[in-house]
Amino acid sequence: MRAKVCGFLDELGIEYTCMEHAPAMTMEDCRAVDEALGVNMCKNLFLCNRQQTNFYLLLMPGDKPFKTKDLSAQLGVARLSFGTPEHMQAMLGVTPGSVSVLGLLQDQDHQVRLLIDEDVLKGERFACHPCDNRASLCFSTKDLMDKILPALGHSPKLVQL
Repeated sequence: MRAKVCGFLDELGIEYTCMEHAPAMTMEDCRAVDEALGVNMCKNLFLCNRQQTNFYLLLMPGDKPFKTKDLSAQLGVARLSFGTPEHMQAMLGVTPGSVSVLGLLQDQDHQVRLLIDEDVLKGERFACHPCDNRASLCFSTKDLMDKILPALGHSPKLVQL
């Protein structure tokens, strides 16, 4: 999947840095990566409604606490919870710890709705895994919004957490 992600970025003409590292499963694991890349990696949370009929990928600052109640209210959804590893694999082609906005490459049927906390867009650079938690990519936030997301066919809903 990492080769597919990098090939996709190359096709779009995106300038990026790729850093290999030990598996980073948690935000704490990502701190050293943040320092090396000079950017704060964001949390990528795979969520669903109670009925497991609506799925969401939430990008938010890594140091910001997540409160399902706040996001549920903004979306008008009774209750959100974390999606299952099986749904994550089927829809995004990733396993827990490797979730990334670039997993939307696999979401050809647009089953996953992209949510981005507005604070993520305040940074000049954006970092995420290439759907593999043994590496991290860094590119401009502008490229994310202006080139990558349109090429993926996903329009994000901006939220405030």
